[in-house]
Amino acid sequence: MIVVTGASGQLGRLVIEALLKKIPAGEIVAAVRKPDSVNDLAERGVQVRQIDYSRPETLTSAFKKGEKLLLISSSEIGQRVSQHKAVIDAAKNAGVELIAYTSLLHADSSPLPLAAEHKETEQLLQASGLPVVLLRNGWYTENYLASVPAALQYGVLLGSAGDGRISSAARADYAEAAAVVLTSENQAGRIYELAGDDSYSLQELAQEIARQSAKAVAYQNLPESAYKDALLSAGLPEPVAVLLAESDVGASKGGLFDDSHQLSKLIARPTTALPVLVKAAVASAS
Repeated sequence: MIVVTGASGQLGRLVIEALLKKIPAGEIVAAVRKPDSVNDLAERGVQVRQIDYSRPETLTSAFKKGEKLLLISSSEIGQRVSQHKAVIDAAKNAGVELIAYTSLLHADSSPLPLAAEHKETEQLLQASGLPVVLLRNGWYTENYLASVPAALQYGVLLGSAGDGRISSAARADYAEAAAVVLTSENQAGRIYELAGDDSYSLQELAQEIARQSAKAVAYQNLPESAYKDALLSAGLPEPVAVLLAESDVGASKGGLFDDSHQLSKLIARPTTALPVLVKAAVASAS
């Protein structure tokens, strides 16, 4: 039995879909805060169990008979460590045999402030004594493609990444990798640095958006504070705006670059190319 936490989220759903191609639906548990949000998965035979990272009493029973557990990191920045600790403790109590954790690319040395909670979670996992495999995910290309509509409207792609190279990949690529690891043997103790095969700067991303849309789009590099203010003006919540601005600065220092190709090796195919994803984003925005 494989338990996937956060199964109603963008990554979690894709992991479930990837697992459904490998194992019977009855061997998959979708652990979610709101079971009604995954009624479609239940109809396909996936087991649905209710959990809440902030309510430890919901966790142990949900993890019972789960041989492997995918801990998808909480989206509640600032509360992640305590929430992840509750999951780890419950997994240990439930007799889970392997935890896979979606960490951050080079979490142990990353210049991104976002890495701190991931690094602390990795330390908790190590201290737990449980068999662990770390899926250190790089940036999702979708994080940047969310800016395509505004870039097309105003002719400017904003950021604070300077000339930093970004080895992002599609969310579905990372989900497929998680499914491969969860259905493979001898994964305990492994650390995967997962990133896209190719890298790009935000200037090159702007050029690709311009090429795909046949519109003028330029990259404008901003100081971190100015970029954060621009994101706030666009309606993003402050924690998200801070995270994105800080992460861009981290990217300028090499924090989102990796050329090990571990992701494509895991999924046995090239990662989804940037032009393919940009083309879809431009079409969706038109």
